[in-house]
Amino acid sequence: MESKEIVQYWITTAEDDWQTVQNLFDKQDYVKALFFGHLYVEKLLKALIVQHTGAHAPYGHALHTLAEKANLAPTPDQSVFLRRITDYNIEARYPDWKLEFKKKCTREFCQNELKEIENFGQSLRTMLKP
Repeated sequence: MESKEIVQYWITTAEDDWQTVQNLFDKQDYVKALFFGHLYVEKLLKALIVQHTGAHAPYGHALHTLAEKANLAPTPDQSVFLRRITDYNIEARYPDWKLEFKKKCTREFCQNELKEIENFGQSLRTMLKP
């Protein structure tokens, strides 16, 4: 596959994950909605990495690391955001025995986080050349 095809693959699968986010939110499955929100951002960052380097995106889920590999310079607030969203990958897959993360994931909390994820994702999309 050529780089453009790989970039398009990451964009397409990110958009599919964003639809999954919406479906899960509508079904009030907030933990999984945030997990897929993480995947959405991860895949857009991987598209940017491929676009920037011409090589396959690396394995890994740490969004701040992927942002650096995409040659982005996140602001301090964006760095905090990326680390927080990365935690959703872990907390959704490996919940603690008290289910603290699930308790934290109210509709309002999830809605606010997803809005930030959506805004960040839109800013990444503007950098991608399909």
